[in-house]
Amino acid sequence: MRRLSAHLGGPRLWVKREDATGLGFGGNKLRKLGYVLHEAVAARADVLVSGGVVQSNSQRQVAAAAARLGMECHLAVHHGRVAPPAPEYATSGNALLNRLFGAHLHDVPWTGNRSAAIEALASRLREEGRRPYLVPYGVSNPLGAVGYASAIVEIAEQSRALAVRPTAIVHCTGSGGTQAGLVVGASVAMPETRIIGIDIDAEPERVRSDVIAYARAAADLIGALSTRATSRSSPGTPVPATACRMRQPSRPSGLPERSKP
Repeated sequence: MRRLSAHLGGPRLWVKREDATGLGFGGNKLRKLGYVLHEAVAARADVLVSGGVVQSNSQRQVAAAAARLGMECHLAVHHGRVAPPAPEYATSGNALLNRLFGAHLHDVPWTGNRSAAIEALASRLREEGRRPYLVPYGVSNPLGAVGYASAIVEIAEQSRALAVRPTAIVHCTGSGGTQAGLVVGASVAMPETRIIGIDIDAEPERVRSDVIAYARAAADLIGALSTRATSRSSPGTPVPATACRMRQPSRPSGLPERSKP
């Protein structure tokens, strides 16, 4: 990102194009889904249940993955967390793609509880005789975090190929799983690289708490997998930190802005 680096008068900047990961127009949730949905398939689930705000990227990627797997998808769509910027907000963009992917949308009011409506929807489907698999808000849980711990290995390999030694990886953090995985992976594969999460939800205490909890549990999962595969113990658990929100112009980078769930 030479022009953006020059515009900021700062260090060399590189971008990891997680918006170009493929399925359902891409996004960072696909790395998490690669692990989480393996569990859903193993459990013989017949329907995926998740949720998010109206234009959630997470919902769109869950709906696309469900279509690819031949599963039904039900989404709890939260209204009221953000004010609609235009009349077509609820029918365009990701909201339209969710319908095109065949998802069933259930409108619910935003109460501040990210999980309650998703859990209630899963419970209702279970009572109807279905076998739902609950994909958490933002696909953030310990298993989802493992997806980003493994992503660090990819980043480390690409950095070596480019003769780059990143001093920091900066990313958006909200539901916490991405940052948790990055911290765990970096503690092993890129120990000199800082992981800086930009809190897009303006809930620093909640985000920090979630990141720490997911990181510890993901490290335990990786340790269990490593022990099962190689009979070797896992590394220690890091303690992540969440940075405050910041904004910078996107125009010099030439990259489009993308909404965040």
